[in-house]
Amino acid sequence: MSHASVTERRPSSLRGASLPSWSPWAIAVGSLVLAVVIGLVGGLDSKVQWGLIAAILFVLGTYGVSARVEGRRQAKDRVATSLVWVCFLVAIVPLASLIWETVKRGAKVFDLYFLTHSMGVVADTETGGGIYHAIIGTLEQVGIATLIAVPIGVLTAVYLVEYGRGKLAKAVTFFVDVMTGIPSIVAGLFILSFWILILDMGYSGFAGSLALSILMMPVVVRSTEEMLKLVPNELREASLALGVPKWRTIIKVVLPTSIGGITTGVMLAVARITGETAPVLLLVWGTNFINTNPFSDPQASLPLYIYQQYANSAGSGAAYDRAWAAALALIAFVMILNLAARGIARWKAPKTGR
Repeated sequence: MSHASVTERRPSSLRGASLPSWSPWAIAVGSLVLAVVIGLVGGLDSKVQWGLIAAILFVLGTYGVSARVEGRRQAKDRVATSLVWVCFLVAIVPLASLIWETVKRGAKVFDLYFLTHSMGVVADTETGGGIYHAIIGTLEQVGIATLIAVPIGVLTAVYLVEYGRGKLAKAVTFFVDVMTGIPSIVAGLFILSFWILILDMGYSGFAGSLALSILMMPVVVRSTEEMLKLVPNELREASLALGVPKWRTIIKVVLPTSIGGITTGVMLAVARITGETAPVLLLVWGTNFINTNPFSDPQASLPLYIYQQYANSAGSGAAYDRAWAAALALIAFVMILNLAARGIARWKAPKTGR
């Protein structure tokens, strides 16, 4: 046998058997069919149970087929990949189901009239009305909370990363961690006792904004702190080597470099407080009329509007439809915020290349 023929045969002899590229799809379809059969025979009515059975069969089937054809080592790798896909589907299916249900039910009354009218002269059990007053309240309350929380949060993160040393920095970090886990109702009770009961300032949108800013600050601090830590120290050292003061280095080098991540963190914090109901219920109190002054008298908001429509509906289909439509508007609002954050992050990102 010639040397050339040995060389040609060696790669094929060292290469093990492998499953075709379509095998995961075939195993998934087979697992789904078998899960449906098991569900029907076993009298399982819930589609969720069918899905869980199909996921388990998919992982077990992947390991069994791969171990028989490719060996146990490759089978373990395929099982890990299968588990990743199963976890992804388990996470995405409830989210997609929630969005679909909200769009399907909320689209019944979601129109221009719904967005431009309030509930001032409409009872909760009657048809008509809208969320104009709630949109105004949400925008003002979240906007004021953002104006309060973002400067304090960003400056606190700058202190922790650039200047923080010793016991003070450790104490600030500890309290930020504690604030991260504070329930929203506790923040609402704190502002209620201090702002309304002690200072006697009355219910208003601003009182709700104070509670929302407390919930927003730790998220801003943590996200900004992580973004500032990602800035290479070489950039700071180069700026300081040129004689630039440290405060100017932070403003001109550190913050612009991390502005994209900081903006994304701020938008996540805004999304976190936009759907809060407990502080608004305690401090803003709610109203069916339009109130454009957040510093005086009760004010509406979208989360509170949704809660009131469900709580005061007395089985009315019109109230349920308005609640679902308001939930759809709230989801759209958060989505717009995230898209805006992505646009700002891309616009303010450091330019690469020449």
